[in-house]
Amino acid sequence: MLTIKKYAAIDIGSNAVRLLISNIIEETGKPVKFKKNSLVRVPIRLGADVFINKKISDENKERMVDTMLAFKLLMKSHKVEKYKACATSAMRESKNGKAVVELIRKNAGINIDLINGEVEAEIIAATDLNKFIDPNKTYLYVDVGGGSTEFSVICNGEKRASKSFKIGTVRILNDMVKDNAWEKLEKWIAKHTAGYDKVYVLGSGGNINKIFKVSGKALGKPLTYFYLTNYYKLLQSYTYEERITELELNQDRADVIIPAMKIYLSAMKWSKSKHIYVPKIGLADGIIKSIYYDTVSSNTQ
Repeated sequence: MLTIKKYAAIDIGSNAVRLLISNIIEETGKPVKFKKNSLVRVPIRLGADVFINKKISDENKERMVDTMLAFKLLMKSHKVEKYKACATSAMRESKNGKAVVELIRKNAGINIDLINGEVEAEIIAATDLNKFIDPNKTYLYVDVGGGSTEFSVICNGEKRASKSFKIGTVRILNDMVKDNAWEKLEKWIAKHTAGYDKVYVLGSGGNINKIFKVSGKALGKPLTYFYLTNYYKLLQSYTYEERITELELNQDRADVIIPAMKIYLSAMKWSKSKHIYVPKIGLADGIIKSIYYDTVSSNTQ
């Protein structure tokens, strides 16, 4: 017997807001399958407001309400049964974040949970990582966002350490990440990867996904530290405008991709990793799986 359900995840990040709709395929005698059906991304960049002015602007409050209304209608059209909306560092740190959450609830009918970095890391860890990792290898999982980056050390298929750092692409762009923050990250990575002979980095986030696509590598094959370093230098040799016109990057990607690469390269350097795998999963995927296995609260559509 075959049953197909539809669940949705809304990821309200510091750089963009995403709606992921997935099919949950249940077949008697077989493992459940999670298949992406639709992904919509809106680059509102809440972090540019919050990290500088400490609150979400009136313009972006209106854009958020409009976006959530659109997501509500899309979920209705797709006949989504359950959803969960999570907001990360920008909304969480905003002075008017809770007020914006209430505004969205009243005007769009979407309930949003403000989650901290540790909860974000836990949800991400619930993704289908096991499909992409070798249980005999050690990995440093790096999920780069606009406001924060989540790090997890995985050995023999089990998470050994996890921590969220306020080092994100939008913060770096606005010169808000100081040297001591980088030093703390370096010490944490060195401490938690020191006991392993070889560490591989697992990278997630829109920027590394884009870099992987540009590389032309087959899914499941890693990118090398050498390749990433050279591409980083190439990006820096272009102006912001040239990255859009010559490298065909979206305008909301053309600036954050450089600080994102700095984070990935730093993680590789400090963990002494020569390879980075790109499984193309993130918070939204974790939310979908967490809804299904009832490890987080969810809302009916």
